[in-house]
Amino acid sequence: MANTRSAKKMVRKIERRTEVNKARRSRVRTYVRKVEEAIASGDKTAAQEALKQAQPELMRAASKGVMHKNTTSRKVSRLSKRVGAMA
Repeated sequence: MANTRSAKKMVRKIERRTEVNKARRSRVRTYVRKVEEAIASGDKTAAQEALKQAQPELMRAASKGVMHKNTTSRKVSRLSKRVGAMA
């Protein structure tokens, strides 16, 4: 366990950041799931709308350091490819 004042403060800071990052990651997953569900249902307009909402959320996660930039770009690319391939 941390025994210096600065180490104890860092533990507190890390706990707060972890909570924020968990919330952000959860939020991203929710938006991605909405896109996937729209794709599965076959509704192209709903899928496009869901993708429009998911994309900024994914990019925000990348800019805040929750996800890596390339991971985010890959997810957006694959989702948009799947939405575009819908009939």
